[in-house]
Amino acid sequence: MTTERWGSFQIHVRLVGFYILATATVKGQDQEIYGDIYPNTRAELNLYYNTQHREEKCYRDVPAIFFQFKEEEPIMGNSSIPNYLRFEKCCEGYVATSRPLDLDSNKCVPDCSLVSANNCRNGFCRSSQHCECFEGFVANSKGNCVHTCPLGCENGHCLLDGTCICNPGYSLESETRKFCIPQCSHIPCGLNQECVAPGECQCQVGYQWLDFLGCQPICQPGCGFGRCVAPQECECFAGYIKRPGRNICEAECKINCLNGFCESFYKCQCFNGFVYDSLSQTCLPHCPDSCEHGVCIAPGICRCFEGYYLWDNICRPICENGCGPYGKCVKPNTCACGSDQQHCSGGGQCTSEGKCRCPFGMQHFIDRCLYPFKVQSKIFTTAERLHYDKELKYEFEALIGRFFQF
Repeated sequence: MTTERWGSFQIHVRLVGFYILATATVKGQDQEIYGDIYPNTRAELNLYYNTQHREEKCYRDVPAIFFQFKEEEPIMGNSSIPNYLRFEKCCEGYVATSRPLDLDSNKCVPDCSLVSANNCRNGFCRSSQHCECFEGFVANSKGNCVHTCPLGCENGHCLLDGTCICNPGYSLESETRKFCIPQCSHIPCGLNQECVAPGECQCQVGYQWLDFLGCQPICQPGCGFGRCVAPQECECFAGYIKRPGRNICEAECKINCLNGFCESFYKCQCFNGFVYDSLSQTCLPHCPDSCEHGVCIAPGICRCFEGYYLWDNICRPICENGCGPYGKCVKPNTCACGSDQQHCSGGGQCTSEGKCRCPFGMQHFIDRCLYPFKVQSKIFTTAERLHYDKELKYEFEALIGRFFQF
């Protein structure tokens, strides 16, 4: 290749390289960067967690009744507190993450949602109180990382020299001078308020407007024997305390009293929608319709046991094969026939005479249809014998027990 051609080839390669680089840069500018930078290999993953994040895990004890799915199964717990289940969770200020490379999908990483409205998008969440924006971004008044000139200027536009010019009704933020904030100079905002648009004031996050009182802090679900002095911050009255991990003022006591607060040593005051349960020594959700054959998992919300479905706030049994026109479903896959309500399960149907008619080749054994050769195998275990003993008593009462005087 001649010297002239070689020089031309080099120039051509350089131009192609510059084109690819410029194209990639434009595409990068057009696309907003979301979330934290995350590693692509397992080696980078280990370095990432060792240098950027410190795993913080705590524990939470929950009444075991919330995890009962079968009506007759015993309520078992694994906590040091009777009838409670202990679960691992991220400590306050941390959140669980599930990333493709995580060997443990329950890694706890810092959560910046309290200091950044969009949880540190376009930046690093270094800790629960510190969001570090990427280069070319700056934290605005809400803690969100927004573009700075020459990429962009919030509530304004950029000049060619990189200067940010604000829209009417806005002015440069005094500290960084890299984004524009609304002005309410002619209508000064009151205590715990912020200017959200030109001439428009609203309560700050964590505050609510109350007539005659202005913007007052919010403490959910309440402070008990105390007063709310800042968002989610209670100040206790004299003689009352906050237990570890709780932000509610209560008396000293020896009971759990979740979803409520202690009035005295052994007395719990439950929040609205909860009632005290002596077995778990805490406040459990209340369902006005009693939630029979189910568990009340939240105020007014009933979760039915397996074999039942919710209809008109009542847990009704499911009979997969139906009961026919002369029977009704009284228990999961158990029909009741006639006025005596003889039980019929295992694929049987109720007849017009109120009897259980089994499929061909099967016989009615106490409460169900079985093949004769399977009868003996159904009474091997203690649980099965107890079940049939209970059913025999029921059948006796249903069929002829009423004719006897005891």
